[in-house]
Amino acid sequence: MQMEVAKGPDETKSRRREAGAWLKALRQRAGLSQIQLAERLGYKYYTFIAQVENGHGRVPTDGMEAWSLALGEPPATFARRLLSFYDPELHRLLFEAKSCP
Repeated sequence: MQMEVAKGPDETKSRRREAGAWLKALRQRAGLSQIQLAERLGYKYYTFIAQVENGHGRVPTDGMEAWSLALGEPPATFARRLLSFYDPELHRLLFEAKSCP
């Protein structure tokens, strides 16, 4: 059994920046500004959107469905993609690992 070594904070920051860039691209494709997305999600301030897009925050799990719908993505696809950024080891176990014998 092979165990993967825990990743450092630099890799976590890098993955969050990648997630943010992906989210920004989805937002732009949907034709929304950060302010408009924040309004659709019920946030008082758009700065949370900016923080997530810049890799300084992450989409809360309980908000993934609302984000996905606001950005025009199927919720399961959206959540799976975010999981690949935020927790790649769990993503691997759930979606990439071969079945146990």
